[in-house]
Amino acid sequence: MSDPQLRLEALSALSGCSVESTGGASQLSPQDFVNIVALKQFYKQEGFKELEYPSVGTMSLRDEDEDMYSSPLAVTRGPAESPAESPPRAPPRPTVKVNPQDFFHPQYDYDFTNIKDGNKTFLRGNERYVRPCGWNRVALRVTQKYDGGDRWLGTGTDAWPVSYHGHDMDGSLGVILIRDGNPDDEPSFLDAAAACLVAGETKGRGVYSTPDVKVAEKYCKTFKSKADGKTYKAVLQNRINPEKRKTCQREDMWLVYVPEGCSDVQTRAIVQESIRPYGLLLRQL
Repeated sequence: MSDPQLRLEALSALSGCSVESTGGASQLSPQDFVNIVALKQFYKQEGFKELEYPSVGTMSLRDEDEDMYSSPLAVTRGPAESPAESPPRAPPRPTVKVNPQDFFHPQYDYDFTNIKDGNKTFLRGNERYVRPCGWNRVALRVTQKYDGGDRWLGTGTDAWPVSYHGHDMDGSLGVILIRDGNPDDEPSFLDAAAACLVAGETKGRGVYSTPDVKVAEKYCKTFKSKADGKTYKAVLQNRINPEKRKTCQREDMWLVYVPEGCSDVQTRAIVQESIRPYGLLLRQL
């Protein structure tokens, strides 16, 4: 995974931007990229069509059915058809410049492609860490970037647990309810879950991630690389603030709750305080 262009293509696939290399200052940080991926799904879940992001501008939230690196499908129209019947053209992708030298951190790259952990147990923040076996991790330069030092990124009990974020992770992933309250509330919680099944209300308001990379893989972004012609899956590997995370009925899903009435600035602040990226995971199909 040494090709620098492949890394930029993966960022492009996840964010929906056209990410290009620059020798100057990066336009966006690794934190910005996890913000964009998470917020795009959140606002799409809320019914919005566009996302405004600082330094990027307007980003479309429409579904991307075409491979982002393939040629557009030819639009054909018979003599009886009018121009209005043509499919709408996708808006242009925002172009984002990043400096690979200050964005990636090769010292901490790790290839899990041929690793199998079996029954081994790993901990981060005193919680189980499911390592991304089968994936190649490109490290992001995030050390010394946050107030409070790098304890969140460590292996001790005060580290943040590991989470994974796929491209299409939102509140439609099964019945997801916030599990708050004490054990005495269990009957009411189960009643709410049953009602949720009947009503089809499966969404919880916020940003989702998972402690299991296999779950993230089901909802990850797939793209064909121009760099080598191969097809890859891409996932973000993050740390999640245990004080901001809500547990769900599904044990393999975590929710960062966004209260009703939050402004765009407040919503972005909640994500930044809750999820920090440190790895870009790639897996060849």
